[in-house]
Amino acid sequence: MRPLQMKLDSKWIGNAICYSPYRDGQNPDGASPSSAQLREDLQLMLPHWNLLRTYGSSGYVEPLLSIIREQHLPMQVMLGVWISPKDSTANQREIDESIRLANAFPGIVIAVCVGNVTRVSWSDHRLPEEVLIDSIRRVREAVAVPVSTADDFKYWNQEESRTVAAEIDFLTMHAHPLWNGIQLEDALPWLERQVEAVQAMHPESVIVLGETGWATDHSREGEQGQLIKGQTGAAEQKQFYEAERDWAKAKSIPSFIFEAFDENWKGGDDPKEVEKHWGLFRADRTPKSEF
Repeated sequence: MRPLQMKLDSKWIGNAICYSPYRDGQNPDGASPSSAQLREDLQLMLPHWNLLRTYGSSGYVEPLLSIIREQHLPMQVMLGVWISPKDSTANQREIDESIRLANAFPGIVIAVCVGNVTRVSWSDHRLPEEVLIDSIRRVREAVAVPVSTADDFKYWNQEESRTVAAEIDFLTMHAHPLWNGIQLEDALPWLERQVEAVQAMHPESVIVLGETGWATDHSREGEQGQLIKGQTGAAEQKQFYEAERDWAKAKSIPSFIFEAFDENWKGGDDPKEVEKHWGLFRADRTPKSEF
């Protein structure tokens, strides 16, 4: 297995951040951020994190990597590969781009994550196991950096996940206490239990928390109203973020907080839609708290 390097200039960079750049009026199928906006985002993130995660390899990703290299910024990247059952041609483009970028930006791209929640039962872009494994193998054969795939803890703590785990260099798990009906005071103990359960299922694997976080608002209707029991808000988010950051560093567990910036393009028209409110910064790039 290829080791995952978590140091940059002797500094541990495992307190990391999930990043999507789309501001109001932008989305993956529409307008993209400008180079100036990408530079602004990097400058906002750098005081707090030196490692970010993207969810794909297309669009804004190469300009982002180019800015990091050209400006010699102390930022490294876990590069995503977005694959779904809907478009095999798009999947191939993503795979090809991830290989090209991982090889073109050595020292900046430190890992590639092929697929995002593609095997857990509730995923709306669930892939057959053989398709995911084939995608992982194609990327891993063509790059030098470690390769992973990301999925929910409810997949990784099942026996069936062992086949996929055998194909990757480290295991990327998502665990959101808020979505699992957990109150803030119980969030960190709950998170630690999920990590321990996945580690017990995969004792030889390095575990990376690919997503965890605490939203600042949510709808009280529908699924969100039923599943989310914890209080949401900026103060609660800050409390969770700081506690999780300190715990992850003490345990040396690489952990990507979800996420850097609010994404108002996500979800429906309800302004309280939870998917719009995970950012530590608002969509206009103002911070929600001093952290």
